[in-house]
Amino acid sequence: MILISAQGLGRQYTGDPVFMDLAFEVRAGDRIGLVGPNGAGKTTLMQILAGRDQPDYGELFVRPGIRVSLLRQEPDFPPGQTLLEVVKSGLASLIELQRELEEAARELAEAEDETEREVAARRYDELHELIEHQDAYSIDHRVEEVLSGLGFAESEFHRAAATFSGGQQSRMMLARLLLQSPDVMLLDEPSNHLDIATTEWLESYLARQPVAMVVVSHDRYFLDKVVTKIWELHQGRITAYPGNYSQYWRLRGEKAKVLERQAERQEEKAAQLQAYIRKYGAGQRAKQAHDRERKLVRLERDRVETLRDVVGPVMGFDEIERSGDIVIEARKLSKAFDVPLFRDLSLTIERGQCVGVIGPNGAGKTTLIKTLIGREKPDSGEVKLGHKVQVGYHDQGLQTLDPDTTVVRAVWPEDDPDWVEGDVRDLLARFGLTGELVFQTVGQLSGGEKAKAALARLCATAANLLVMDEPTNHLDIWSREALERSINEFEGTVLVVSHDRYFLNQVADRLIPLADGRARVIEGDYETYQHLLQKEKERAEKAQAKAAATPASTPAPTPSTAAEKPKRKFPYRKADDIEREIADFEKQVAELEDLLGQPATWRDPVKAVGTQERHRDVKARLETLYQHWETALEANW
Repeated sequence: MILISAQGLGRQYTGDPVFMDLAFEVRAGDRIGLVGPNGAGKTTLMQILAGRDQPDYGELFVRPGIRVSLLRQEPDFPPGQTLLEVVKSGLASLIELQRELEEAARELAEAEDETEREVAARRYDELHELIEHQDAYSIDHRVEEVLSGLGFAESEFHRAAATFSGGQQSRMMLARLLLQSPDVMLLDEPSNHLDIATTEWLESYLARQPVAMVVVSHDRYFLDKVVTKIWELHQGRITAYPGNYSQYWRLRGEKAKVLERQAERQEEKAAQLQAYIRKYGAGQRAKQAHDRERKLVRLERDRVETLRDVVGPVMGFDEIERSGDIVIEARKLSKAFDVPLFRDLSLTIERGQCVGVIGPNGAGKTTLIKTLIGREKPDSGEVKLGHKVQVGYHDQGLQTLDPDTTVVRAVWPEDDPDWVEGDVRDLLARFGLTGELVFQTVGQLSGGEKAKAALARLCATAANLLVMDEPTNHLDIWSREALERSINEFEGTVLVVSHDRYFLNQVADRLIPLADGRARVIEGDYETYQHLLQKEKERAEKAQAKAAATPASTPAPTPSTAAEKPKRKFPYRKADDIEREIADFEKQVAELEDLLGQPATWRDPVKAVGTQERHRDVKARLETLYQHWETALEANW
C-alpha cells in the first residue's frame, strides 16, 4: 500500500533549486535510508514529508488518515514535565482509548434495557479490538523497554525533563516518537548523542517495527542494520537503490562502471558513423551515408548518461617530522572522578598506529586520551611521550575554534611566519571550504563546515600525533570517507575516540574499549572486537552448560588406518570443452552488462536486483571455469 507519493516535487529558496522533479513512493513497511552530501536538501525534504514545509512545485500525496511524524531534535516540552510525562505524551491517543474503554465498560454495566446494553456492548467491543490492534494494553512495558533501551534508569523516570542534558533531551524526543509509532516515521539523524550500545539497541528496535520509515543518517553501519532501500539525493535528484547501505554502494559502483562502458561504446559507434559520413557523404554511397546520419541522430538522442559522482573533499594531512618509534608509553594508569574510569592500564603506542577508543557515554573516553597526552594528570601511574612527538588535538566540541573569528584566521597556524593567506585558503579548500565562506566567522558556519575547519586547523599544526575526539560528528558520508583515506595515508600516529563503527573498521589497528572502570587493549578493528566478544560469550555459555551437566565418559577417538587419497579440485574435462563453455558464459556476461546499462532496468528495483544477482552468479561461474581450464591445461587433459 502506498502511503506517500510525489511527482515533480521541487523546492527553491533563492538562486538554484534545492531539488527538482523528484518522484518517489513510500509504501507500508518500507525502511528507507536517505543519503546525500551536506546541503543536498535532505532535511528540507523531511520537513516537506512531515507537512512542516511546502514544495514550490509538483505534487505530494499523503494517504488520508495516516499519521506522519518527524523526529524533533529540539526539545518542545512544557516546564515541569517529568521524563515519563514527556515520553508518554507520544501515547496520548492510546491513553485516550483506554479512558474511552473504561467509560464504555461503565455504560455497559449501567445499561437499563436490552437496547442500551447492545449499543454499549458494540462500542466496548470496537474499542477493545482497536486497543488490542494497537497493543495499548502493554503501554507500561513499552515505555520501560524504550526508556531503558535509550539509556535511562528507572530512578530517572520522575525527574524533571528540563534538568537533563541536551543530548539526553534529544533521546527523550526519540523515545516519544518511537512510542507514538506513527504510520510513517521520519528520523533525521536518530543516532546522534547515542553511544554504540544504545545505537545497537535502536537498530534492533527499528528493524522489527512494522511501520514505514525514512531515515537520514551518516552512520553507514546503522544504515546497514536498519534500512531495506536507499534514496540518494544529489544535485537536486533522487536515485533509488534496493538493499542497505553496503548493497547500495556496491550497486552504485557497478552501475557506474557499466554506464561508463556503455558510453564508451556509444562514442566509438558515433566515431565510426561520423567517419563513414565524412568519407562517403558526397560519393556513390551517399544513400548509405544518409542512413548513417539518421543513426547518428538517434544515437545522440539516446545518449547514455553516466552516473554523477558525489565528490567529497580531498582532505589529506601534510608531511610531518618523524617521531621516535615509541609514541606513547603508559604504565599502570588509573583515573577516577565520582567512580573509577580506568585502572592499572598499561600500553605502548608505536609510530604509525591508529588506536581507537570506544565505550558508553560517560565512561571516560575523553579523559583517557587527555591523560595519555599529558593534558590530564592520572591518579596513579605514569605516561611518557616519545622522542620528537608533537601533539595535535581535535576536541569533540570544536572549542579550539573561536566563534567570533573568521574561518581563515581561526585556522591560521599561530606563531608561524611561513604561512600566508593564500596557503591557508588552499588548505581550507582541500577540506571543502572555499569562496567567501572562509571570511565568515566560525559561529556562522554549519556543523559540517565547522567540523571541516577544525580538521583543517589540525592539519595546519603539522603534528605527528593526531588526537581526535569524535572527528566524524557532523560530517557527511563522503567527508567521512575522505577522512578515513587521509588517516590511512598519514605517516604519523593517530589516537581517536569514535562511536562510528564503520569508520573504526576502516582506520583502527587497535581498540581500547572502556566500560565499568575497565580498559582493555584489543589488537584489531571493531569487527575483530565484536568477534572476540562473541567468542567470550560462547565460552561462558559452554562453561555454564558444562557445570550444569552430568559428567559423562567420552569414547576415545578411533585412529585412522589409512591416509585418504586427496580429491581433485575439478572433475576431468577436456580443455576444448571448457573453452566453448567459457565463450558462452562470456556472452552472457556481456548481455547482462548491456541490460544493466539500460535506464529501464534501474527504474524497476526488482528487475535491477535480479539482473545484478544473475550478473554476479554468471561472473562467479566464469571465474570457476577459468580455473578449471587452467587445471585442464596443466594436466594435459
